[in-house]
Amino acid sequence: MADTNLTPTLKPETKVERPKLYKVILFNDDFTPREFVTKVLQGEFRLSEPQALQVMMTAHRKGVCVVSVYPRDVAETKATRATDAGRAMGFPLRFDVEPEE
Repeated sequence: MADTNLTPTLKPETKVERPKLYKVILFNDDFTPREFVTKVLQGEFRLSEPQALQVMMTAHRKGVCVVSVYPRDVAETKATRATDAGRAMGFPLRFDVEPEE
């Protein structure tokens, strides 16, 4: 029994950081119909109709509007899919991603 080590061993503590968040931004344009923008916001970003209308009108009045905030991969995917939906219909609808401050 003399060979038994009774001192406790410490496990290294791993720190997990939250992923950095990115904003999905909607840019206003003068060609994409408001109804289409609202439908894209509802479909891709799961906004209610009143929320989608508010985001669309904010972008219309101010030129840009933050739609939502996600981890980088989710934000890029949603922005790309929403922009591609506009392109598929021939509209210059544009969403972009930038880091949250």
